[in-house]
Amino acid sequence: MNIRTEIKEIESLIIDWRRDFHQYPELSFEEHRTSALIGDELRSMGLEPRMNVGKTGVTADLKFGDGPVIGLRADMDALPIQETSGLDFMSKHDGVMHACGHDGHMAMLLGTAKALTQKENSYKGTIRFIFQPAEEGQGGARYMIKDGCLDGVNEIYGIHVWNYQPVGEVGVKDGPVLAAADMFKIKIKGKGGHGAAPQGTVDSIVVASHLVQALQTIVSRNTNPLESTVVTIGKINGGHNFNIIAEEVTLSGTARAYTEENRTLIKTRMADIIDGVAKTYNAEILFDYEDGYPPTINHSEPAARVLKAAEEVVGEKAGMPYLSMGGEDFSYYLQKIPGCFFFVGSAPNKQKLFETPHHCSHFTMDEQALLVGPSIYLNLVDNILGN
Repeated sequence: MNIRTEIKEIESLIIDWRRDFHQYPELSFEEHRTSALIGDELRSMGLEPRMNVGKTGVTADLKFGDGPVIGLRADMDALPIQETSGLDFMSKHDGVMHACGHDGHMAMLLGTAKALTQKENSYKGTIRFIFQPAEEGQGGARYMIKDGCLDGVNEIYGIHVWNYQPVGEVGVKDGPVLAAADMFKIKIKGKGGHGAAPQGTVDSIVVASHLVQALQTIVSRNTNPLESTVVTIGKINGGHNFNIIAEEVTLSGTARAYTEENRTLIKTRMADIIDGVAKTYNAEILFDYEDGYPPTINHSEPAARVLKAAEEVVGEKAGMPYLSMGGEDFSYYLQKIPGCFFFVGSAPNKQKLFETPHHCSHFTMDEQALLVGPSIYLNLVDNILGN
């Protein structure tokens, strides 16, 4: 790998930042210590950070004169998980953990800022560093956008460490790279009774069982098999005792799609199927569908720029990512301006890529990945803003 010299020189600092963030994780919109530390570090680099953007976010501009404005984004929030990794720098906050890699994202962006602020005036343009709160389900990107983080920005880029690929691989492509992540709740109201006398009842558990099976036909029979979609029932609540026919059952789940067309199709077909099942079983079914993050869809030219910058670091191992049906609120930025969201391999064990998945209590990463990301960012800035 061709790690940039400027990044090698601050390797220990980048790793120290990551480990500090890891020890003191904070949940969405509670990133007060985190944002204060980021603000202090940016000020020490000679920047003038804007605090409390999007509630607890931070932005700072590094200006090199007239030219394009590039946004570089890192998310800041942790997850409500009790850490079991056994690391020397485990979370000191019970029940809260950086289990997705946001600690690494912040460290990489600070490292990028540190390297760029030490450069002479060799660019034409501005880099805006964007530290965003509340990616984990709260849609912090929307709050940042509302507070003006994209004002004047021409293009935006974001990194996610990726434990589904080894260090030395970089996943980048144009088009969809992460799915829309919607949520739904289905409440079935039947008519309860004695388990030995089902006549005259409407068994909500039977209705729920039919729905679980029927909803799977949306993916298997309504969407194009070449276009990835998911409908998952993740939770079922209902019933009181072994000999009582349940009057109410609630199903909760998620729907995922890479395109808005399939997203709409899933929602429409769910409503149709639910209506049909309700009539079939003479039950009342309430359907509540909540739109989550849109699909994360990269733009062609920014993706090509990232690919070139990544190839300068990892060579031929830059290319197709290991795609996921996970969601990302970086999608909101990409709906506003051109940009690219890409993946930096970070699996701590090349032979067992799924040994430490994201959002698990023993998540960790190979910290060499923290040098790959900033090196790509520096190449990207060179290629876009360089004289």
